[in-house]
Formats: sequence, C-alpha cells, structure tokens
Amino acid sequence: MRVFWFICGVLSLGLGILGIPLPGLPTVPLLLLAAFCFARSSDRAHNWLINHPRLGPPIADWNRNGAIRKPAKIAASVCICASFLISLLLGLPAYALVLQAITLCCVALFIWTRPHA
Repeated sequence: MRVFWFICGVLSLGLGILGIPLPGLPTVPLLLLAAFCFARSSDRAHNWLINHPRLGPPIADWNRNGAIRKPAKIAASVCICASFLISLLLGLPAYALVLQAITLCCVALFIWTRPHA
C-alpha cells in the first residue's frame, strides 16, 4: 500500500508543479494531495515537501488555518479569467461556456472566501 501512496504522491506533486505555469491546473490542492499521500508512504518525501522553501509554505498556510496567500489568490484569479477568455476565443459552444463560467465562479468564490495567510 505504501508504494501506491508514494506513486500517487509523485503524480500529484508532478501535476502540482506543472500547475505553476499552466492556467487551470490547481497547484496548491495537488500539493496538499501530494503531502497527504507522502504522509502515508514516505516520511522522507513528506518532510522534504513540507519543508521545501517554495512548495512548503502554501501547505503550511493551509494546514494552519485554511489560508491562501493574497498573491496566490490574485494569480489564481488571473488564471481563471485567462482560461475563460481562451475558451471564448476558441469559440466553445454556449453550454460549455455557461458550465465553465459557473465552475470558475465557484472556484473563485472558494479562493476569495479563504482567509489570507
């Protein structure tokens, strides 16, 4: 079972790192998932992740009080807007745009109702 959790942790971490430059791929939730998986598989990987100078602070902020740093909220909002704009420019069907708009608004609402770190 430890191997399964470790593989899930590595995949989550990889996707989380890809999410840094890619709009629409949520970085922090994937880092949280990686930390969860590593906690069940490898103390070394878990400690590396939560103590990492760039990847660790968002995890610590969330674990402490469910907080998201303001620059991360702004970056997420920009990515949300960019994702929707790209969909508009690609000429997606109206039903897809409505579903995307509802989903993205819910995500933005969740992000902005979290406390600031």
